[in-house]
Amino acid sequence: MTIQFTTKRASQTLFLVLIAVCCGALLAPALAQRAEHVKAKQQYQVSTLPDFGGTSSGGNSINDQSWVAGYSRRPDRNRHATLWRNSSLLDLGTLGGLNSSVTWNVKNTAGIIVGISQTLTPEPLGEWWSSFAFYSTPNNIGFINLGFVWEQSLGQMRGLPNFPGGNNGFATGANNLGEVVGWAENGVHDPTCCSSGPTCHQVLQFRPAVWQLGPPDQIHDLPLIPGDTSGAATAINDNGQIVGISGICDQAVGRRTAKHAVLWENGTVTDIYPNPPAPWWNTPTAINQRGDLVGFAGDPAFVEGDVLHAFIWTREDGIRQLKPLPNRTPKHVDSEAYGINEARQVVGVSCDADQVDCRAVIWDHGNTPTDLNDFKGSYSGFLALAKDINNKGEITGRAIDPTTGSLIVYLAVPAGGH
Repeated sequence: MTIQFTTKRASQTLFLVLIAVCCGALLAPALAQRAEHVKAKQQYQVSTLPDFGGTSSGGNSINDQSWVAGYSRRPDRNRHATLWRNSSLLDLGTLGGLNSSVTWNVKNTAGIIVGISQTLTPEPLGEWWSSFAFYSTPNNIGFINLGFVWEQSLGQMRGLPNFPGGNNGFATGANNLGEVVGWAENGVHDPTCCSSGPTCHQVLQFRPAVWQLGPPDQIHDLPLIPGDTSGAATAINDNGQIVGISGICDQAVGRRTAKHAVLWENGTVTDIYPNPPAPWWNTPTAINQRGDLVGFAGDPAFVEGDVLHAFIWTREDGIRQLKPLPNRTPKHVDSEAYGINEARQVVGVSCDADQVDCRAVIWDHGNTPTDLNDFKGSYSGFLALAKDINNKGEITGRAIDPTTGSLIVYLAVPAGGH
């Protein structure tokens, strides 16, 4: 699924940052007054994590051991799945291809990291798969991709099996019981796949997958909403509760595959958002151990997902929308939730309609969102996206370096609690 802070958003946000810098002389009195206000409310010690020397890195996951996982671009533009421990970075490698990435929040503390990697095998059907949006051009298409698992005890990435007849897979989450979730193709040529047009390069059906780590690693699928043909699992907790999407094949990047936001437990599938505003992009992104889940829903006016609406779902209250930042110019209308901890602190992003101004935010217990840039202390980077939060309240995501314009990984550690 294409659930990421896009290059377009990053460059547009940087544009606003640079305008603010250039106009600093005019705004100095107001900024000085605001700085005094922020100084009294500093809550995070923010640091930049190291990279491989490219111009884009992202932290997409942080567990309770403060391990950050994501990707770092190399000078040749190719991305490698990356693990940061105690601020040192580890290249997790690839499955033989040029690119790999950890793209979702992998919450376990058992030393299991999962994601997606290119192989060197050419894609026989010309599919772009779900991977093309998570790598850098020009090498983001043309090869088969597999879901991968990396285990600390083994120290080496390995590919996960697909369903019979399928070529591509994608791993998103793993729990402490050795269960991995994601999605994988089977051999069915599905007429609901979008296979013609500038963004339509999918042929085979794909199903939500659960892998039981071995050896050997074993795959089985999860049931879909009746009438649907494809779907994906995005996160799992230690109680075996899994969240994801169910719909038609479409592009294999969300959209109409995310007609239904679903929860799997005890072998059954439940539509947790039975009357969404639109029949697309209804995507749970994370679940905590309590079974609370967050994500985003589509907007009827934006079939391509330009504007989305964050939500939290709890068993007692059902779906509740998480609003974007108020009182912004330009007005913020887009909100996306990506991570949740046991205290129901939710992190994500808030943007204006054109996605020019996007800011990392935290919703505390579903209240009005807070711009994390107001609580970053002396950190010079612009916090553009928050992707995950652990039970210590530590946050990771992507920031923009105001000097170079590069996307950089940050770690925000609470200073004195919330």
